[in-house]
Amino acid sequence: MKLTPSVLNLDFAETETNITRFIKEYVSNSQTKGIVLGLSGGIDSATTAALCSKAIGSQNVLALLLPENETKKQEDIDDAKTIAKQFNIETQIVDITTILEDFYATIPVYDQKNNVCKGNIKARTRMIILYYYANKLGRIVCGSSNKSETLMGYFTKWGDGAADMLPLRNLYKTQVRKLASTLGIPELIALKPATPALWPNQSTEEELEIKYETLDLVLYGLEKLMTTKDIANQLNIEKSVVETVKNRLLNNVHKQRQPITIKLDF
Repeated sequence: MKLTPSVLNLDFAETETNITRFIKEYVSNSQTKGIVLGLSGGIDSATTAALCSKAIGSQNVLALLLPENETKKQEDIDDAKTIAKQFNIETQIVDITTILEDFYATIPVYDQKNNVCKGNIKARTRMIILYYYANKLGRIVCGSSNKSETLMGYFTKWGDGAADMLPLRNLYKTQVRKLASTLGIPELIALKPATPALWPNQSTEEELEIKYETLDLVLYGLEKLMTTKDIANQLNIEKSVVETVKNRLLNNVHKQRQPITIKLDF
């Protein structure tokens, strides 16, 4: 098998049709009134918002903007509003700064310097707000996690990984970018550097230490049971890079599973 970008090609018009049908059927079967989602100004949430609007009508979609002082960027808020306007989606802004400060002050062992623990509080706080609105309005929460980041465990368990449905879950990041283009999402947003915005100047690709164009092909090769050596040779990268991706994939499988229980015989 030739491990080239073409192996990730899809009929993105058909992909759009399939995903919007999935969203429409899921909402209908859940017998709820619509969808609540978080809109960050990034490509994943923008693509998800567009698909939801097309699937069930924009009047049935509410997008929440959830800024907080430490990572708030007017550019991101403006980009989120651009998408909402383009797809005629209602938005509400809920600043979670005060909630976060109360969390920090309440936890006896809170460590201001621990970005990961602090960032996870932010992601889970956003989830709480999304689910409050969903409960209040009789709707379901739609998440925007993609396949690349999910496989790498690059999400917060019970935070941005918590949702009732994940329509982009089986699309690699580079595929999401192409789908975004099909949906008419502005290139400025489609090509925007990825960040979960859990601390200032955070960059997904810097933390993963690999570009999505390479990561997606490595993950695809592993999915097709190719050897690490073959993947490395075909992509002209060090074997250690492939092994790092493989190890991270295996080590984070637990984040994609429901809690494990023990079977008891009575």
